Amino acid sequence: MSTELTPDIAALLKDPASLIPAIAQDSETGEVLMLAYMNAQSLAATLETGKATYWSRSRNELWEKGATSGHFQIVQSIAIDCDGDALLVKVEQIGAACHTGDRSCFHRNIELQK
Repeated sequence: MSTELTPDIAALLKDPASLIPAIAQDSETGEVLMLAYMNAQSLAATLETGKATYWSRSRNELWEKGATSGHFQIVQSIAIDCDGDALLVKVEQIGAACHTGDRSCFHRNIELQK
């Protein structure tokens, strides 16, 4: 995994207690797979293990993607946006990204009215 992030993760996230949106994208195809949230602890775990680890807002705990389902995300790179308030996590997706079993969480289209 290639990262250029500062080792001071708390400074990177401005407030270590805050959550930052993390968009998971397939590193090969560019497909957007899911949106989750990270905090300083989950980002540190991700950098340490190379597996995407998020913060579960519903369970209020760390959540390693795939720990129970086997549908891991092997992190290839992480980028932070220009404002420092969102992450793009490029991953090798093992299995489905969505809890419904779909490859991507973005499988429900909204019809545009023209």
